[in-house]
Amino acid sequence: MAQIIPIKDLKDTSTLSAKVNAAEEPIFITKNGYGDMVIMSMKVYENLCKKKEAPQNEEPSTASAFTGAII
Repeated sequence: MAQIIPIKDLKDTSTLSAKVNAAEEPIFITKNGYGDMVIMSMKVYENLCKKKEAPQNEEPSTASAFTGAII
């Protein structure tokens, strides 16, 4: 389930860091009750980047070029 916290919680940086690093997904920050920004750990960010870089719905020959697989 997505975590949503108010912007005032950003003041307590050590608690925020622990919360962000324990979460396995981005945390949404609200300002005056509306979405304002998203914060995530480096681990979550790297996983999102890997998912984006992975070839999807490609021809088998194109996908194998990325993975090094032999067809």
